[in-house]
Amino acid sequence: MPRKWMLAAAAVMALSATAAVAAVPANVTAALADKGRPAEDPAKDAARKAGETVALLDVKPGAKVADLIIGGGYFTHILSAAVGPNGQVVAYQPAEFIQFQASYGENLKKVASARPNVVALNSSLGALDLPDGLDAVLTVQNYHDLHLTPFPKDTAAKVNAEIFKSLKPGGVYLIVDHVAAPGAGLEAAMKVHRIEPSIVKQEVEAAGFKLESESPMLRVSSDPHTASVFDASVRGRTDQFVMKFRKPK
Repeated sequence: MPRKWMLAAAAVMALSATAAVAAVPANVTAALADKGRPAEDPAKDAARKAGETVALLDVKPGAKVADLIIGGGYFTHILSAAVGPNGQVVAYQPAEFIQFQASYGENLKKVASARPNVVALNSSLGALDLPDGLDAVLTVQNYHDLHLTPFPKDTAAKVNAEIFKSLKPGGVYLIVDHVAAPGAGLEAAMKVHRIEPSIVKQEVEAAGFKLESESPMLRVSSDPHTASVFDASVRGRTDQFVMKFRKPK
């Protein structure tokens, strides 16, 4: 009996873990194969779990979504193809990032010029004004940046409030970021470019969102959580959390 119970429990745990990783729908699969993506991007798809990540947004053709702090535009291209010509992607790159490094602005211009359904925004974080009626918002490896010391301490709260306002009832807010060690506090954002998942959950729920699920698909147990994400020992192999929040209907 004990052995049977243990096997049954293991099976339930395995099913739960699998359920946390969304099946990739046809429009997202097609978006990954889209010929308009930069030539170097598809090689990153497996490690970044691109299809599974975008699948969690529940994005359908014709949807209106936002890619918050696009970086190089990797996910912007995928989202653009996934929502199709009748959809829209709001690509946001903070003015502060562009001022710090010109390539951020260049990346924003490139993706907007290559994708007719992409609308570029480059306001400061404090002046973020997303269009209303969004179906989903995605931010990948950037939530911790809302706590960088040059920004006002209420930046994360204001950004979360703006996202809540702009999403439709039932809309999805998906956050992927590097895991910080328990107890590291907000100093980890500046020191190692990580954040504790518990802090993110508390802040986003305070804005009115409900945590719907967490996916283990980007977890890396060997990551010590203390090294900078740019350190050669962990770069590209950090432990990351994936949290799917939803605006109540």
